[in-house]
Amino acid sequence: MSLKAGIVGLPNVGKSTLFNAITKKNILAANYPFATIEPNVGIVTVPDERLAYLENLYLPKNTVPTSFEFTDIAGLVKGASNGEGLGNKFLSHIRETDAIVEVVRCFDDENITHVEGKTDPIRDIEIINVELILSDLEIIDNRLNKIIKKAETTKDKASIFEVNTLTKAKTSLEESIPLRQVDFSEEELLILKSFNFITLKPIIYCANVLEDDVVIGDNNYTKIVKDYASKNNSSVIVMCAKMESELSELSDEDKKVFLNELGISNSGLDKLIFATYNLLGLETFFTSGKDECRAWTFKKGMNAKSCAGLIHSDIERGFIKAEVMSFDDLKEYGNELKVKEAGKLRLEGKDYLMQDGDIVYFRFNV
Repeated sequence: MSLKAGIVGLPNVGKSTLFNAITKKNILAANYPFATIEPNVGIVTVPDERLAYLENLYLPKNTVPTSFEFTDIAGLVKGASNGEGLGNKFLSHIRETDAIVEVVRCFDDENITHVEGKTDPIRDIEIINVELILSDLEIIDNRLNKIIKKAETTKDKASIFEVNTLTKAKTSLEESIPLRQVDFSEEELLILKSFNFITLKPIIYCANVLEDDVVIGDNNYTKIVKDYASKNNSSVIVMCAKMESELSELSDEDKKVFLNELGISNSGLDKLIFATYNLLGLETFFTSGKDECRAWTFKKGMNAKSCAGLIHSDIERGFIKAEVMSFDDLKEYGNELKVKEAGKLRLEGKDYLMQDGDIVYFRFNV
């Protein structure tokens, strides 16, 4: 399942530094706008202690964690919707993502240029909001210009419904309300999703702070970002991109020691990965055995047959049953045999809705 989150923000807020930490890649992170010209795509592994437990239990030949994509997109500037900076190229790259991680600068540093002159996280957020809204409005206007006459002359119900839906979306955007905050019906969402509107995508804010603030807690900037996000039904992860980039160079053991010395249980990067995974509506099921223990990503609400297709189309096509046990039951009873003896191993049909932490063996015949 290929899903990706786009890392966006104004120039010099720490996007590329964060991306370096996420992917452990040494891409260009320079102190000037547009150091990132093409979107950099990296695969991030989702930390999961459950997979480590399965690996220790089964001692498989191979262990495969689940993952998803992060894309570092060039910094946006005011006027991008009118072609300023990288303009529409930047906006088209965001349009290709499934969710948005917006990095917001929440620190002062005279040695790092701020494109707007000084630190003001809410102003920065609003600059990006305006550009994304204007970009979506342009798409709506172009489509309405093409379809309104058809709807009026033919009285075609589908066309009329599309016009009404787009008009509702346009009204909200003109009031500076992103589409993700508007209450649309399932039928309306089907119309809107075909246009890949940016402001319809879920968003999470990454408040980039100095290292001292990670230990101390919220500063004045992060407090106002959290307040802003809560009013807009979004969440905030506070982290120091520079520190996370340095942590990514350490071994897992040295990383744990360093975090323990700071009194921190999880790194900001791990928190961001978990939060983004959840933002994308993703969960994990496992397949396990002596040959391989593997974590698989699925969208919440997928049934057993569809999840079987994530492994191979033949398994979905020839699906018979799914043998399912929960990770919690396996951990409680210690092994598969004891889980079965306790009556916790289940046979589920094709319509069974998969749950996070399910350990599955698919029966199929083709």
